[in-house]
Amino acid sequence: VQLQASGGGLVQPGGSLRLSCAASGPPSRSYTMGWFRQAPGKEREFVVSFRRGDLSTFYKDSVKGRFTISRDNAENTVHLQMNSLKPEDTAVYYCAARMRRIINSQIMSDSSYDYWGQGTQVTVSS
Repeated sequence: VQLQASGGGLVQPGGSLRLSCAASGPPSRSYTMGWFRQAPGKEREFVVSFRRGDLSTFYKDSVKGRFTISRDNAENTVHLQMNSLKPEDTAVYYCAARMRRIINSQIMSDSSYDYWGQGTQVTVSS
């Protein structure tokens, strides 16, 4: 599985961006896909995940109501719509995937994911 992230950029506070993660290989519905981010000087953190099978979604508390993950099976792509962006959302965003079964306690750990995209920079600044 290869993942290609895109859609980052510079946006003002309150603005929106849409990130995409295109997967090559098995259909994206075959695996759990998520987004993580890493700000300068900080550890990589979980943002959102879309679990295969039951299609459950999991969000970091600080992005609930502002970010939405969706899956386009026809294009084998997962999107992350980010609205009402804040300066603290500034980070490099990485998409990740896992083909094995995943349980709730594993969802938010980056070590649970087997495949990673290259990262895309999101900068929220006036």
